[in-house]
Amino acid sequence: MTSVPLLDVKDLSVEFRTRGGIVKALDRVDFSVEKGEMIAIVGESGSGKSVSAYTIMGILDPAGKATSGSAVFGGQDLLRAKESELRELRGREMSMIFQNPRVALNPIRRVGAQIADVLIEHGGVTRAEAPGRAIDMLKKVRIPDPERRAKAYPFELSGGMCQRIMIAIALACSPKLLIADEPTTGLDVTTQAVIMDLIAELGAAQGMSTVLITHDLGMAAEYCNRIVVMHAGHVVETAPTAELFNNPRHPYTARLIAATPRPTASLRGLASIPGSLPDLRATHIPPCRYSLRCERKTPDCDKPLPVHRQKDGALVACWNPL
Repeated sequence: MTSVPLLDVKDLSVEFRTRGGIVKALDRVDFSVEKGEMIAIVGESGSGKSVSAYTIMGILDPAGKATSGSAVFGGQDLLRAKESELRELRGREMSMIFQNPRVALNPIRRVGAQIADVLIEHGGVTRAEAPGRAIDMLKKVRIPDPERRAKAYPFELSGGMCQRIMIAIALACSPKLLIADEPTTGLDVTTQAVIMDLIAELGAAQGMSTVLITHDLGMAAEYCNRIVVMHAGHVVETAPTAELFNNPRHPYTARLIAATPRPTASLRGLASIPGSLPDLRATHIPPCRYSLRCERKTPDCDKPLPVHRQKDGALVACWNPL
């Protein structure tokens, strides 16, 4: 890729101080997002997907700390920005949709007022204009009877409606970057499709870049240009979507794809991923954090990981790729 990415994350490492010791949550994570592109970050729970997003947004838990690396957004390194600078960027230049909208939304404020808050703070909208603009956003995310819904509290709305409210808040100021962290968790299949179609359509209309964090490889395949595969705090493979599914190079990626249900396949054909994630509090963690689970392990796997890069931006971090 020759263009300058909108977001360029390099060598990002994050640690958490806990009572049980220091958790090395991310280790030299690399990925980028081009302007107008939608990428997916996939992997098991605990692989570091959400931690990566929270670090970029500057909303990491106080126990967590980025120990190395950079996250350059529009020419500015977010890891070295002041909190006041991040507050200016959040909502206006970059936004996030969280996993559980009922938790993310303020339960004692009407949803229209919550959208208006963002417009007043980041969109240069006056208090008199904000309620009408909030209703316009509800129309944009296709909420029926938006004037009435604007006066509702989150507990009065369904999960799908609350997620649309979150999308309206996230997109109110037309950000350049949207991070969608498991945006369809807990929703039925039909509503999931509606929400994802809405994110893709609004993103295309606004020329917005999107990072989709998901466990659902099928969803990633349908909506995303590229896929970043994470395992235990490592990026193990990145590739254009079609290439990754047709020719996965990392053993973990191949296992993930084999474990994904398909409409035409029987459940008997599903393959499990052996073992579990390593203890990231351990004093010694293997250079390849997948090696303890991998059928292709050799003595080389105890050496520092190589990263094989290709011209189209694809990479695989493995001594014995497929």
